[in-house]
Amino acid sequence: MSTYKVNQTLTLPFSLLLLLLLPSLCLATSPEDCGVETEGTCHNKLKALRLKVIAIATILIASMMGVCLPLVTKSVPALHPDRNLFVVVKAFASGVILATGYMHVLPDSFNDLQSPCLPENPWHKFPFTTFIAMLSAIFTLLVDSLMLTFYNRNKKGSSDAAVVSSESPMEFHGHGHGHGHGHSVAMEVVGHDLEENKKVALRRNRVIAQVLELGIVVHSVVIGLGMGASQNVCMIRPLVAALCFHQLFEGMGLGGCILQAEYGLKMKSILVFFFSVTTPFGIALGIALSNVYRDGSPTALIVVGVLNASSAGLLNYTALVDLLSADFLGPRLQGNVRLQMVAFAAVLLGAGGMSIMAKWA
Repeated sequence: MSTYKVNQTLTLPFSLLLLLLLPSLCLATSPEDCGVETEGTCHNKLKALRLKVIAIATILIASMMGVCLPLVTKSVPALHPDRNLFVVVKAFASGVILATGYMHVLPDSFNDLQSPCLPENPWHKFPFTTFIAMLSAIFTLLVDSLMLTFYNRNKKGSSDAAVVSSESPMEFHGHGHGHGHGHSVAMEVVGHDLEENKKVALRRNRVIAQVLELGIVVHSVVIGLGMGASQNVCMIRPLVAALCFHQLFEGMGLGGCILQAEYGLKMKSILVFFFSVTTPFGIALGIALSNVYRDGSPTALIVVGVLNASSAGLLNYTALVDLLSADFLGPRLQGNVRLQMVAFAAVLLGAGGMSIMAKWA
């Protein structure tokens, strides 16, 4: 199986599962005191619709700008992946992704799965949010491990053949020039190992980009659905601005991962497209279902809560293990204390800014 097909198998099942779960959000009716917005000065269906149409356009533009920025600036020497500035920008974006999981997605899941609209048993007697987030993180680890194992197993045969062919000439030469030939063979083996390490790192970067996009897409559709179904102008107005900044910074983090994955134009376009349209799609879907969808119905609360908890576990694992840990414990930052401190400050800045936005989104 080619690496491109493996990349597709990682994303498509979850996308189909998400599309299958979304219609179920409107199948259950809600109690009279749950999921119903009280009509008042903030309840205006016409103004809310106008704001939601504006939100679709502005969030789409902000998402495209954020995810495309690292890809476009590849030609800028200062922002090349080998430069220190790229490391700092990536650390900032990783902090944004970490805060997204902890400060945005996880609290939403707590609110959903511990809502008074759900039965006391079992939803209020067991911490389902943290349990699902833990399972999601473990599953992400499993995906990381199996994908790399599959790749290394495919490459093992060719690597062994290369080593055997490199060693065999030594058996047919005398000691006179065998030493010189042995040195050249050793250099070939070292070069081959370095090339293999680069391929393994590239494969890992591709897995990271796929997994990260999956977690972001799930959360983006859910938050867009909630906005699209709401008729509360006072809630929608600040949420539009907050989501624009949210998608811009989150897109920068994803774009940096896509850049390091070194995908071709087709795969880059697919990843950029799905990230850019998921929140606007969620808003449009919410508008279409606004007459039947109630975000306080038991079915909606459970489905959205489970999706948010799964997304939170995935995002937290990816941010801490695949992004931050890989960079801070890697040779580049370990060999440069000053760069390490600057990158750490960038992480705090990104996480802090995204945490402040949690007040509105």
